[in-house]
Amino acid sequence: MKLYNTLTRRIEDFTPQDPKRVKIYTCGPTVYSHAHIGNFTAYVYWDLLIRTIRLNGWQEDRVLNITDVGHLTSDGDEGEDKLEKGARREGKTVWQVAEYYMDDFLENFTALGVIAPTKIARATDYIEADIYLINNLTERGYTYETSDGIYYDTSKFPTYADFAHLDLEHLKAGARVEFNPEKHSPSDFALWKWVREGEDHAMQWEYLGRMGYPGWHIECSSIIHETLGEPIDIHTGGVDHIPVHHTNEIAQSEAAFDVLLSRFWLHNNFITIDGRKISKSLGNVYNFDDLQKKGFTHLDYRMWVLQGHYRSERNFSFEELSAAHQRLMNYRNFAALRHQKPATNTDEIQTQITEALNNNLSSAEALATLDKNLDHVMPSEKFIEYLDDAFGLQLAASTPDITSEQKELISNRAHAKASKDYQASDQIRDQLEKQGIAILDTPTGTIWQLA
Repeated sequence: MKLYNTLTRRIEDFTPQDPKRVKIYTCGPTVYSHAHIGNFTAYVYWDLLIRTIRLNGWQEDRVLNITDVGHLTSDGDEGEDKLEKGARREGKTVWQVAEYYMDDFLENFTALGVIAPTKIARATDYIEADIYLINNLTERGYTYETSDGIYYDTSKFPTYADFAHLDLEHLKAGARVEFNPEKHSPSDFALWKWVREGEDHAMQWEYLGRMGYPGWHIECSSIIHETLGEPIDIHTGGVDHIPVHHTNEIAQSEAAFDVLLSRFWLHNNFITIDGRKISKSLGNVYNFDDLQKKGFTHLDYRMWVLQGHYRSERNFSFEELSAAHQRLMNYRNFAALRHQKPATNTDEIQTQITEALNNNLSSAEALATLDKNLDHVMPSEKFIEYLDDAFGLQLAASTPDITSEQKELISNRAHAKASKDYQASDQIRDQLEKQGIAILDTPTGTIWQLA
């Protein structure tokens, strides 16, 4: 299995430290509003990673975090917490907002056919672990205090710039972060923020005799340390995490525990919609309710995502989604053939698909391999199960065998056609179509498909 490792900027052979426990951490959502379809693209790609790991006979131990506190509206440690902002917008408590949008996220997560993580870790459940980590960093001389919080001193970590290839010498105040004059350097970041006088902050905990709350970056280091232990095998996230969030995670964890945080780092690229960045002001922020109103399903979107590569910037359009829907229907009708025709050998196709997925998760290549064989082979139940294991498109579940009554109708139609009773034949065909079954007469006999 080969994966592109952001840490080394090259494709490398991947083998886990322990094949019985491939340790994987995925940066999850900040649950302050509805996640849009672009947010979910990453989780389809990382689900493909999990499925490919399983195809290789390994077993994952995967943690997904839920950020329900500490993610400020600015990477420069300024502005209000996104959960507080959501609560103010909706007239609810921050806890209600977090619970509602976490449930909404997980509902869509499941509907996409994504394999459930081994553990879902909420940031608010790891406050004590955050404090332990901050104390550790303070004892080692990596922190300093300002009027608004406790900060990590990036100058004390000599390799801070290496992961993202940052040019710290030319990093100007305001270029990547809004400069706080009390910070020693623009790249320094908050580990803990104090609740200021007059500030209405519902989520707060006592630390060093004062009330405060964690910075955004600290939670991932704490959760990884508590649940998986360093080094993990694979850390996943978006390309936007590279210069700030993941760079800060590495600085925190490796300074505190003197061990590599993750052996492999995988980052997915963004999608645009109709050629433009996803933005509320442009009116192109779509969620799954919007897709469903246009007649599309979560699995149609999953199909669209799998047609590209996780490292490529993708452009979404409803025309492309419609094409993905049709491709999925083709796969379902292929899967339906297992109930109607004797199976042929598909071992070589299966090998080629696995090889494509092992080549840095090249799902588009894997799907192209399947496409070119659709008209030449007959699937077995086992092959459809393999395809579901590989792609998560739920082909078996969506194509159960038709009923004995429907099979009898097809037989009656054949007799009607043989007797040249075309009116009866057409009536039976229409009756079956109303039940979602389309009849197709082929040179090798009549088959049924999904209407």
